[in-house]
Amino acid sequence: MKFTTEWLSQYIDSGLTAAALSHRLTMAGLEVDSVCELFRDLGDTVKVAKILSAEKHPDADKLTVCTIQVGAENRRVVCGAPNARAGMLTAIALPGAVLQNGLIIKKSKIRGEISEGMLCSEKDLGVSEDHSGIMEIPGDFESGVSLVDVLGLADTAIEVDLTPNRPDCASVIGIAREVGGFVNKKINHPVQGPLPELTGENIPFSVDVLDQEACPRYAARMLKGVTIGPSPWWLKKRLLAVGQRPINNIVDVTNFVMLELGQPLHAFDFDMLHGGKIIVRNAKPDEKIISLDGTERQLDSEMLMICDAEKPVAIAGVMGGKGSQVTDDTINILLESAYFSPISIRRTVRSLNMGTDSSYRFERGVDPEGIPVALERAIRLMQEIAGGEIVVNGVDCCGAIPAQPKLSLRVQRVCDMLGMEISADVISELLQSIEFDVVKTNGKVLTIEPPSFRVDIEREIDLIEEVARLVGYNNIPISLPVSPMSFPETGTGRRLRKKVADIMTALGFYEAINYSFVSENHFDMLGLDKNDSGRDCVRLMNPLAEDQSVMRRSLVPGLLENVKRNINHQNVDVQLFELGKVFIPTKDPQPLEEQRLTAMISGRRNQGFPLLYAGTEKADLYDLKGVIQSLLHALRLDTVSFAADEQKLPYAKDGNCLYLKAAKVIIGCFGYIAKDVLKEFGIKQDVLFMDLSLTRISELKARSKAFEPLPRFPAVKWDIAVVVPEAVGGGELLQTISDFDNPLVEKAEIFDIFRGKSVEHGYKSVAVSITYRSREQTLEDDMVAAVHKNITNLLVSRFQGKLREV
Repeated sequence: MKFTTEWLSQYIDSGLTAAALSHRLTMAGLEVDSVCELFRDLGDTVKVAKILSAEKHPDADKLTVCTIQVGAENRRVVCGAPNARAGMLTAIALPGAVLQNGLIIKKSKIRGEISEGMLCSEKDLGVSEDHSGIMEIPGDFESGVSLVDVLGLADTAIEVDLTPNRPDCASVIGIAREVGGFVNKKINHPVQGPLPELTGENIPFSVDVLDQEACPRYAARMLKGVTIGPSPWWLKKRLLAVGQRPINNIVDVTNFVMLELGQPLHAFDFDMLHGGKIIVRNAKPDEKIISLDGTERQLDSEMLMICDAEKPVAIAGVMGGKGSQVTDDTINILLESAYFSPISIRRTVRSLNMGTDSSYRFERGVDPEGIPVALERAIRLMQEIAGGEIVVNGVDCCGAIPAQPKLSLRVQRVCDMLGMEISADVISELLQSIEFDVVKTNGKVLTIEPPSFRVDIEREIDLIEEVARLVGYNNIPISLPVSPMSFPETGTGRRLRKKVADIMTALGFYEAINYSFVSENHFDMLGLDKNDSGRDCVRLMNPLAEDQSVMRRSLVPGLLENVKRNINHQNVDVQLFELGKVFIPTKDPQPLEEQRLTAMISGRRNQGFPLLYAGTEKADLYDLKGVIQSLLHALRLDTVSFAADEQKLPYAKDGNCLYLKAAKVIIGCFGYIAKDVLKEFGIKQDVLFMDLSLTRISELKARSKAFEPLPRFPAVKWDIAVVVPEAVGGGELLQTISDFDNPLVEKAEIFDIFRGKSVEHGYKSVAVSITYRSREQTLEDDMVAAVHKNITNLLVSRFQGKLREV
């Protein structure tokens, strides 16, 4: 939006310089793109001149030698303009002047005659595109005075880059309203007093709106007997200053009012409208129109058109048609002022790939209540400039336009958002300064009715933003936020995940993070049967890709893909783990989410050490078991034991793996990945895995931390070898000793497992070392022997074993 400070001053006296005005507008949310002083460089070198005589050039038929009076001196100037004549007031550029096109004026000799300057056309001076002759200055002015002062050209143009939510500022009156808000002054509206009521009776035309959704309001008035001609200088100057090209007095008024009030208008040559009718409808299939720019445009059925009784005469809200344009022969004018749906206009603009000043405003939303105001303003100006008679009545077809909602504004909420105290009275004054209506107040809550031109005000926060703008963002005091110095307690699950991640990292593993969305092919790659419950999964309604169509049931496939990627990049020694959720469908709408820890080892053991010292031995099941034991020890979980189980795992080697149990509940498993599964994933080396349920682990009770003083008395180690069936696990023996619960038993550990000729087939010999210690005295053999015998008898009886004789 471009305007000038002189034009703005017609509606409000801001008392601000152009620089200060630009700064205040920017700080109010209307970013100023440019500030340009107009015609200031012409002030001393372009003067008003009077032609005293105009004689033909002796050596050129088309040139005239003029004697020019410039103040107290006379000059001779050679001129080629056909309208140069004695007694005429015109503009002269003196030697040294630099015109708008960059031409530097010098004293020169033209066909033997001295020329002391240049008589200028309007185009030479940059005030219009007219170069048919030299500029003719109307009125009685003294020669020698500055042309800039005489014509009032000295001005400053300011261009504002509007955001899409502020169509109300796409007008000079809208800018003035904003300025009035921050300088606390009322603006002078150009249209005062009540508007005439347009009933549509006794008029020579009719309006029929067939699509009231796309055109909720359409108003029109008629002006008879106009005289088409050039606009007066004041009107031309207004348009030229903001980059608009003057056309004729009627069209210039429509452009002027659009820039002044923000309401686009269109003037039709009434005599070119068949049947004296205006019909607002959608275009028919294969219908065409030649627009004002001379282009034939193909229309479609979604484009809103302004038509007469036979054909389209304008593209609604975008551009008029050539067949009904105002020309020098126009006598009767029909003036349109309307509200078109922004969505409809935007669609038309995109389809036709054409945008205009009118469509710019209609796309963003014009003021539906400003339609009759702009119509009245324009019709009066047209009569004043072009003469004619205004038809007393007119048409105003007003459909269903949503009213602006009344909004509640809490005073305390404003204070909280701005970080400053501000009273209800001050808030009311600020909002009223930009024409918001404060309906009522009780000191704590204001009821606000936004004006019809503020289509962007929908919520309380929008009102608070207006208050902040009017207070001035720079005037809001800086205040540091005050917040309580307390931190919410981290959840148990989150603490466990962090601790597990730290433990696994300390054990030499790298963490992997994979997507929760996986391919359904993973079930086949893991070797799951068609009826395996592991295939039950949560399917996505709108998957991002085919390989992300279900939510994962296991972390194993993702880690196998990670192992494969590492090996393919020649990183053949891999230790990875992942902490994440798996999703198990239930009868409820939401799936069961279970936290799991999955880890994999492939390649050599001691991966963190150089080959020279660590060797090339491959990691095996005992390495992975050691990792699990270290993890359980760090988590202080003494109730977890290792056990075999008849349950088969499809992706484990030979279907077998070892399980971790707590109170007979399986909390995880570990083992080798089956060869055929590795083949499916393209892996050619052994991979060990462990898969634990963190959800179940979090439910286990950890051993309490308790201080234990250094022992004062020595320990005694006694060994025992028990022959037990192969099915008995070593962990079961150790757990039985632990459960014996004698204060002298400090710990027990297996140091040998023997199978041989001296041991019956189907049995094994397990050698256990038991450490005994008393906190009160040095142990005697007879004290230890009694306890040791009881433990031996317990193991033999519970596991149907026997004491092995050495």
